[in-house]
Amino acid sequence: MSYLGGRVSGVTAPFTPDRPALRSWLPGFVALAAIWGSSFLFIKVGLAELHPLHLTGYRVGAGALTLLVVLVALRDRLPREPRVWGHLTVIAAFGVALPFTLFGYGEQRVESMLAGIWNATTPLVVLPLAVLVFRTERLTVRSAVGLLLGFTGVLVVLGVWQGVGGSHFVGQLMCFGAAACYGLAIPYQKKFIAGSELSGLSLSAAQLVVATVQLAIVAPLAAGAPPVPTDLSPRVLSAVLALGALGTGLAFVIHLRNIRIVGASTAATVTYLIPVFAMLIGALVLGERLTWHQPVGALIVLLGVAVSQGLIGRRRQPAPAPAELLAVSAESR
Repeated sequence: MSYLGGRVSGVTAPFTPDRPALRSWLPGFVALAAIWGSSFLFIKVGLAELHPLHLTGYRVGAGALTLLVVLVALRDRLPREPRVWGHLTVIAAFGVALPFTLFGYGEQRVESMLAGIWNATTPLVVLPLAVLVFRTERLTVRSAVGLLLGFTGVLVVLGVWQGVGGSHFVGQLMCFGAAACYGLAIPYQKKFIAGSELSGLSLSAAQLVVATVQLAIVAPLAAGAPPVPTDLSPRVLSAVLALGALGTGLAFVIHLRNIRIVGASTAATVTYLIPVFAMLIGALVLGERLTWHQPVGALIVLLGVAVSQGLIGRRRQPAPAPAELLAVSAESR
């Protein structure tokens, strides 16, 4: 469960070959969307026995351990510069610990498929922050139209004509708050970590290590001592391991491979498939149902994102260098 539409420094990869064969990247692309889309299901399962903070702590810890193992296997290293670790402390808080926890709190009140829809609103927050706060992007007519469409979709998802209030509405706001955290972390990372020679794997592993430490401090104070993993049911323990090792560890490796093969822009379009898988899995596995306006609003949101990113309304520009994209979380994303 991660946001992939922002252009964030940190991934290093060779240049992408011209027109790679579909079979070389499409299976991994679809698998990645399924993994990240299923993360919302695993969150719902984990919440049956775990406080949202404890669920996030175990999940991030498992993800950190997975990426550290990959880091050692590939003979890569963690950052050494104090400046980088300082910025990663901010990114870990707003790109991992807070959004993962907010999605957990949100899914105590809303369907997992609805949380997946809210995850897709991340780029709508990224753009205004990048333009107004971090000044890493410029606002164009195209992006403004995309933002307007996107936030119209948000209002449709919320069903504002029905009135607002209640725990379901609060849960949706928490999920939107999680997406907003990603929206802050992405331009922050682009501004302060851009140009780093460290690999995306190194930065992501370090980010998860920092987030694990943050949660290890905060979670016991806010939610009490976490349960011992052996006390969890096999179903919940499997969900936690899937969130960490699969949704964060393996998914990131697959995503890096996709970037190397087809480039950052094409790899980032996996964002559009994540809500589809979240809705399908929520309906088939948990028997969840959405009201008509929620999937309609999701389509409007995705249309707004596509317009704001130039996928609709003009010829696509050459893909940015792979060093411009890094999945924030994701879990995720």
